[in-house]
Amino acid sequence: MENRDLKMAEKIAACVAEKGGRTFLVGGYVRDLLMGKHSKDIDIEIHGVQPKELENILDGLGSRTEMGASFGVYGLRGYDIDIAMPRQEEATGRGHKDFKIYVDPFLGTYKAAMRRDFTINAMMQDVLTGEIIDHFGGQEDLKKGVLRHVNPHTFAEDPLRVLRAAQFAARFSFSIAPETIELSQTMDLTTLAHERVMSELEKALLKAAHPSIFFEQMHKMNQLDDWFLHLTQLIGVKQSKKYHPEGDVWNHTMQVLDSAALLRSKAENPLGFMLTAVVHDFGKIISTTEENGEIHSHGHAKKGDPLVKEFLERITNETKLIRYVRNLASLHMRPYVLARGQAGKKATNQMFDSAAVPSDLILFSTADQMGKGKGQVIPEYEEFLKERLEWYQYTMAQPCVMGADLIKAGLKPGPKFSEILAYSHDLHLSNVPKKEALAQTLAFARRLV
Repeated sequence: MENRDLKMAEKIAACVAEKGGRTFLVGGYVRDLLMGKHSKDIDIEIHGVQPKELENILDGLGSRTEMGASFGVYGLRGYDIDIAMPRQEEATGRGHKDFKIYVDPFLGTYKAAMRRDFTINAMMQDVLTGEIIDHFGGQEDLKKGVLRHVNPHTFAEDPLRVLRAAQFAARFSFSIAPETIELSQTMDLTTLAHERVMSELEKALLKAAHPSIFFEQMHKMNQLDDWFLHLTQLIGVKQSKKYHPEGDVWNHTMQVLDSAALLRSKAENPLGFMLTAVVHDFGKIISTTEENGEIHSHGHAKKGDPLVKEFLERITNETKLIRYVRNLASLHMRPYVLARGQAGKKATNQMFDSAAVPSDLILFSTADQMGKGKGQVIPEYEEFLKERLEWYQYTMAQPCVMGADLIKAGLKPGPKFSEILAYSHDLHLSNVPKKEALAQTLAFARRLV
């Protein structure tokens, strides 16, 4: 907790105590404190004072903001603190937001904690005394590394908690209690908004050391199909044992995910990079064949694009993110293939030119190789690609033929102009000097028109 926010929480707690109430740190802050982690989640819960009394206290300490005053949630401008009152929730439908909320300042800590999702998130700490209140054995589950639901009825009312279970399991490398898995298997995730699904997936992909655990736990809970169907379809898809001793495409994808997690901090687009790890081999679902005992997945990187597009558009509306992932996934085989064949400079220039982020393409190729068998990369290939990326960057920094150069030379913009510019760009990728490239481009234009 930031020291400034902590001091304000203590001021609030002191004022609440004067009115006969108590103030507790709740949720992720207490969990992270006991795990020895720094937490940005600063949530306090006020017990024993009426909403109007709390509002008066907050008004006396600063500029009160109403984050949801109708259900007892406030803030203070300039402070990163969520201030809530005890409340009960009653499901009114099957969706994540289908709840009626009742504020009850005198609900008591037991009932207030009962609405929490997992025992490790149901602990409270008195702001003034430091006393930990743990009604449901959260400290013991924290020591054992177990995620266990608090209340089967309230847990089952909120399908998002299935995804939260998988997300926390991945982030903390925890197991999920058998009874929580069993309960999660009965829940319907189809009513969830895609934004909520993406939010939990993003946390797992960007915060977990082993994001594969997220999908493995979703599979254990029989909950992959509603939102991640193509991952289910990877299970049992064979691969050549020569290149993939790790097993089927599911196993490979899980290994690539964990390898990518080691590299994501170096990526220009970490979320897109991790999503590429999820989807990169979807093409093997439709392209894998077995002939004379040999398994092939020819063209899987390109053939998988419709499946990748379908998967991504189901969970996000971010077109820039979707373009990045589709681009990286469709090109993910090229760096390895070109490095293995020691391809010419024009070929690597063309590859990098078609990549959304060339450095991320190389990085993902490394993650893909790490996801095979014992996860060994080939240093010679990495050095080759690094040198070729530097060459591409050098090439692109050289003077090139522009549209203005062609117009100055007498060409008029028209239907064929973009084709002529593409020809000129191809010469530039071949490192043809500008003067020579202009002459060749003009000759091409004369032949074309």
